[in-house]
Amino acid sequence: MSEAELIFTALAELSTRQIAEKTNAIGLNENAIASKAGGSIAKNARKELEDKTGKSVVTGENFLPPAKDKNKLK
Repeated sequence: MSEAELIFTALAELSTRQIAEKTNAIGLNENAIASKAGGSIAKNARKELEDKTGKSVVTGENFLPPAKDKNKLK
């Protein structure tokens, strides 16, 4: 992941946690609502940055190598 991808992921996680705490979210359904709201905050920030810079934040970089296909091993 690029630096920007890590930052926007952290923003989504922080936003989600703070929204869940503020709304006293309990259980899957309430936390799903908080996670959608937190993700939306990061999405909007990412889109705004991409509009201003003209560059995509999302890259094809991946820290881990691709998983081996288990079917090919048989």
